Amino acid sequence: MFSGKRILLGIGGGIAAYRSAELARLLIKQGADVRTLMTRSACQFITPMTMEALTGEAAHTDLFDLTAEREMGHIQLARWADALLVAPATADLMAKFAHGVCDNLLTTLFQVCQAPVLLAPAMNVSMWEAPATQRNFTTLSEQGMRFIGPEAGQLACGESGPGRMSEPQAIVAALAPLLIKQDLRGQHWVVNAGPTWEAWDDVRVLSNRASGRFGVLLADAAAARGTRVTLIAGPRVPQNEQQMERINVTSAQDMLQSCQQHARGADVFVATAAVSDYRFAETASGKLKRGNGEMTVRLAENTDIVAHIAAMQDRPKLVIAFAAEADSHVDSARDKMQKKGADAIFANDISRMGSDEGAGWWLGGDSLEQAEGMNKVQLAAWLLARIKRMQGEDMQTKDANEGEKV
Repeated sequence: MFSGKRILLGIGGGIAAYRSAELARLLIKQGADVRTLMTRSACQFITPMTMEALTGEAAHTDLFDLTAEREMGHIQLARWADALLVAPATADLMAKFAHGVCDNLLTTLFQVCQAPVLLAPAMNVSMWEAPATQRNFTTLSEQGMRFIGPEAGQLACGESGPGRMSEPQAIVAALAPLLIKQDLRGQHWVVNAGPTWEAWDDVRVLSNRASGRFGVLLADAAAARGTRVTLIAGPRVPQNEQQMERINVTSAQDMLQSCQQHARGADVFVATAAVSDYRFAETASGKLKRGNGEMTVRLAENTDIVAHIAAMQDRPKLVIAFAAEADSHVDSARDKMQKKGADAIFANDISRMGSDEGAGWWLGGDSLEQAEGMNKVQLAAWLLARIKRMQGEDMQTKDANEGEKV
């Protein structure tokens, strides 16, 4: 999500500084180039060596470190950044930022930084609610600084109330609009992901090897661009990084019901889930005992979710299907797209199910494109671009049709 983005992470002197290590890890996981600025107080809570080990870059701590100044001074460092993130932003730092005090590297860099700034406050509840802190918060907000938190809850000092630093995952999500073009804002996407479990008894299920990871990556990529995303996730699907509505389901029937409910009138429905084609016709309570030989079971066919959604009167504007095939990938996918009534389909090989690598064929309208040599993060971005392109083509067609009517 943050591939190629350069982020300065400023760390203030508070107990929440230990969470900055996890924050740096998440940013790097999203592809960001991270450099850290630490106040002297911050070094009492977490060491510069920790941050250097995580980022691969020396942690900057001293404004008058002449060696560092010769290599990259605070002006150059500020110009290097695409965004400045301060977490935790203590009451002391907020006061200095608001009043132009430049007594350390972080406060000095803040005054010359022209990149977007996100502050994640963390302090005692009394400090946060103090009139001076609230005035500083207002001043910084009026200057265009963005804030996330603080959250209410149990604080390190034992008191309870607003003052906790927001979760690292939430901070990463809040940073996305400052770094990524919000060209999907105002849209609603519904994405389903993962396998389904079809119960035989209270212990055994019929399922497949799908992990749901790719569906989550695609949902995260869409949400990062401003989309309101509803993620309908099967069992054991990984946690999403971006903020979105998540509905956890188990069976194919559960997933059908949720998809039908939430996809009505949506802009895009993306069916990445590997939904079981069949379920057990009869289920048992408890645990079935082993027999003396072979056992025969009857299977009932599940509803084709994509075909059902595509046939709804208030169907989504775009329905994107997925097809995992063992051979004849393109021909099989094209046949499925037509039978299901989908607007586009992505075909991939069953051998890649559950792996970290992604490849396949995109069929949308008259186009056929192949994706290969990508990890799943890159593939999610690749597919997102093609869905966006389809939306643009639809708009052009509508405009042309309106012109003909006139």
